[in-house]
Amino acid sequence: MSEKNYWLFKSEPFKFSFEMLKAKGKDGTQWDGVRNYLARNNMRAMQIGDLGFFYHSNEGLEVVGIAEVCALAHHDTTTEDPRWECVDIRYHSPVPKPVTLADVKANPKLEKMALVTSMRLSVQPVTPDEWQEVCRMAGLPKAP
Repeated sequence: MSEKNYWLFKSEPFKFSFEMLKAKGKDGTQWDGVRNYLARNNMRAMQIGDLGFFYHSNEGLEVVGIAEVCALAHHDTTTEDPRWECVDIRYHSPVPKPVTLADVKANPKLEKMALVTSMRLSVQPVTPDEWQEVCRMAGLPKAP
């Protein structure tokens, strides 16, 4: 069995919020509409069971929960263009305390995190150490 990977999914809450993901239930939904090659390639690298922070961009600017990859990369049904793929994700759990972008930027342990260095990228990798640190900041006694 391969080691779990960690990610960060960014969404504007007025378009698709963490609560909307929760409402989708155990089947989840496709993470569609991504039109950036690096973000698409990140999704191609995902495995079922990988976890990702759900980050509200533009409004809130904070990690608000955790999502789980529940389907491997497949064609994005919102376009006929075969270049674009997406994964399906589902609600995993909330975080006790949202972690703001300002909190992340202020933490020297996270200075190389993609959220700081590649802020515009909508689907980002998160290292295991970054995952542990953000989970700690979010008040999770044990990182999932």
